[in-house]
Amino acid sequence: MPTTVSRRDPVLDALRWTPGARGSAPLYVQLKRSLLDLVERGEIRNGQRIPSERQLAQHLGISRMTVRQALVELVQESVLVRRQGRGTFVAERKIEQGLVSLTSFSEDMRRRGMRPGARLLEMEVQEAPPKVERALALDADRRVLVIRRLRLADGIPMALETSHLPVARVPSVPRGRVAEGSLYEYLQGELGIDLAHAHQTLEPVLAGESEARLLGVEPGSPLLLMERTTYDAAGEPVEFVRSLYRGDRYKFFVELRRDRPVRGESS
Repeated sequence: MPTTVSRRDPVLDALRWTPGARGSAPLYVQLKRSLLDLVERGEIRNGQRIPSERQLAQHLGISRMTVRQALVELVQESVLVRRQGRGTFVAERKIEQGLVSLTSFSEDMRRRGMRPGARLLEMEVQEAPPKVERALALDADRRVLVIRRLRLADGIPMALETSHLPVARVPSVPRGRVAEGSLYEYLQGELGIDLAHAHQTLEPVLAGESEARLLGVEPGSPLLLMERTTYDAAGEPVEFVRSLYRGDRYKFFVELRRDRPVRGESS
């Protein structure tokens, strides 16, 4: 029979499971399914700490190796997350971001019922590096306004965003607008720039020391690097932005449609 531990824990209280109760599946699989059920039913909240391997093993009367295997698989599946020196926690709900509509971070967060925010890290005029110069098709004036911000949702760091804007079109932006509001709303509402479409790439990267510190993750944690060039209605590039999104809080999706075969084309 499972034994009890001296200190009560809400997860242990919710884990009403007897080893072997889920049929003949290996015990670590049964424990994994039981923990996953608790997360999906909301009995274990996002961000809640999971008891230690020793506590779980003692409470359930099974080996620590069995507990460890169940937790490792849940971490690999992004259901749980390990934080060095602090323990294992239920992963925060990931934000789904579509790849079809051209929207700003602020617009995305408001649509999800979250409060967008930003911490301005840098805003200055610089000479554009070659990659930015090519993306923005700069000619005589190679200067760009660089705006680097830590993007927040309900006060939680979500992304590091570095925008490059041609000084010839956007000589300055009020600090209050980039710290509190949407840059896209300022470009459209105040400068009359009609943002129309964008070219965007995504790739996985690992967090360096500085990015990890700002985003509140461990160095080496997975991040999603997004680079986007945004164009106005006339097809002129307006912004090149490089964003690093937390891999534990974001997932991107795109809807795919199969082209109808041309009549007479072999299947």
